[in-house]
Amino acid sequence: MAMEHPDDVSGFSQQTNPGLVEKGTFEIQNEREKSDSRASAFKSLGFIDRFLAVWILLAMIIGVLLGNFVEETGPALQKGKFVGVSVPIAIGLLVMMYPILCKVQYETLHNLLQKRDLWVQIAFSIFVNWIVAPFLMLALAWAFLPDKADLRTGLILVGLGRCIAMVLIWNGLASGDQNYCAILVVVNSILQMVLFAPLAVLFIRVISGGNQLELSYSTVATNVAVFLGIPLGAAILTRYILRRLVGAEGYEVFMKWLSPWSLLGLLYTILILFASQGHRVVHQIVSVVRVSAPLVVYFLIIFLVTLVVTYRLGFGYKLSVTQSFTAASNNFELAIAVAVATFGPESDQALAATVGPLIEVPVLIGLVYVVRYVGSKYNWKD
Repeated sequence: MAMEHPDDVSGFSQQTNPGLVEKGTFEIQNEREKSDSRASAFKSLGFIDRFLAVWILLAMIIGVLLGNFVEETGPALQKGKFVGVSVPIAIGLLVMMYPILCKVQYETLHNLLQKRDLWVQIAFSIFVNWIVAPFLMLALAWAFLPDKADLRTGLILVGLGRCIAMVLIWNGLASGDQNYCAILVVVNSILQMVLFAPLAVLFIRVISGGNQLELSYSTVATNVAVFLGIPLGAAILTRYILRRLVGAEGYEVFMKWLSPWSLLGLLYTILILFASQGHRVVHQIVSVVRVSAPLVVYFLIIFLVTLVVTYRLGFGYKLSVTQSFTAASNNFELAIAVAVATFGPESDQALAATVGPLIEVPVLIGLVYVVRYVGSKYNWKD
C-alpha cells in the first residue's frame, strides 16, 4: 500500500521502498523517544534529588571528619536517648518521614483495600520480608562471619528490622507507588511488633546458639509506635485538616514547600549517624569491612531478585519498585536500639547494627539511579 509523503522523508526519494522508509522513520522516532524519556527521568528530579548522591557523600564525609577530629561530637550526640535511639537521630527520622507520609492519599485507601491486587501485593511483601530476607541475612552472617558471633548477632538484628523510614525515601525517588508503599510499611510494622522478638530468639539463641539475648515486645512496639506512629498520625491529621481548610490546590502549595524537608532530614540523619559513629568506624575498620561485605551482598541480592521476580509476575514498574525497596530496606533504628539496650553502646553487636545504615544508604541510592535508568531505557510501564 503506497504511502503519501508531501515531502522527501529522511533523504529518501518517493521511489524508495515505502517499507524501508516507514521502518527507518519508526526507528529514529523510537530512539528519540527513548532518549527524551531518559532525559526527562533525570530532569523530573528536583535539584536536591538530582544530585542526592553527591549530597549524601558530602554528609558522610563531613560526619566522619567531625567524629574523628572533634572528639566531643560522638559522645555529645549519644548523650540523649529517645526510646533507645540518639535524640538527634530520632529528630532526623521524624522530619524525614513526615513530608512523605503527607503525600499519601489516605482518602482513597479504602478503595485500594477492596482490590484483590492489593492483597496479592501484601502477601508477596510478607513472604519476602519475613521469610526470604531474614533467612538470607542469617545465611550471609554465618557465611561471612563464622568466627565473630557478636558481629553476626548485630547483622541478624539488622535483617529482622523490616522497613519503616528510608524505604519511603527510596521509593519516592525511584517513582514507586507511594500509596502501596505506605500500606506495606504499615503492614510490615504491625508484623514487626509481633514477629521481631520471637524471630530474634529463634535466630540468635536457638539456631546460632547465643545465650545473651533478652527481648521484650514492648521495646519493639515502642520503637515502631514512635518512628511510624507519630509521623503517620501527624501526616493523616495534616492532610485531612489542611485539605478542608485550604482545599486540594492549597494543599499542593503546602506540599511543594514541605517536600524538600524529607531529603533535608535524610541528609541531616546521615551526617549525625556518621558523626556519632565515625570514630568507631575508622578505628575498627577491620570489623567494619567484615560486616560491610555481607550487607552489600544482602542489599543487592534481595533488591535485584525481588525486582526480577516482580517483573516476571507482571507487577508493572511502580509496584515492582515499591516491592523491591520495601524488601531491601531495614529498620536500622530498631536494630540499633535493641543492640545498644541489650549488649551496650560499645559492643560489637551495636557496631554491626550501626554499620547497617552506613552501607544501606549509598547502596540503595545507587539502586535508585539504576532502576530509574532501566525503567526509562526499556520503557517499563505499569
